[in-house]
Amino acid sequence: MSKRILVSSLIGAVNLGGIAAGGLATASAATEPTLENGAARYVAPSNGNAGALTFTVDAGDHSGIRSLKVLAWPASSGLDPTEAELRYVESATCRSTTAEMSHCTYTLRATKEEAAELAEGTWYVSALATAKDGDTTFVSRAATFNVTH
Repeated sequence: MSKRILVSSLIGAVNLGGIAAGGLATASAATEPTLENGAARYVAPSNGNAGALTFTVDAGDHSGIRSLKVLAWPASSGLDPTEAELRYVESATCRSTTAEMSHCTYTLRATKEEAAELAEGTWYVSALATAKDGDTTFVSRAATFNVTH
């Protein structure tokens, strides 16, 4: 950093006070997308209606959210998906709530026949958030739910 830029920054910090200096430090820090308030729910088919897995999460990044990839998998399968593998799975539908935050929902419907083939027990949801600036965050176990027949 040149001395001229450093001196200008120090003068600005003195003139604007400690709050401005903190703001400069925060503005220059790179951030990765965040996933908050994630929850998964499975409802078994009944009375002729399809069942469904629904995963919701609030995703955020300073540049906004481009996409959220989601994969549900049974704990008994021994799978442990990687970030690279999640690049090729289905996407959630994300709706912007602010310039930086989106509420994302992934729904997978299952007929009675399809649901009967699902492994009973604990399931996990893996998620891969991609920001508009290209940064990513991978969460291997973003949520847990149970499947019962």
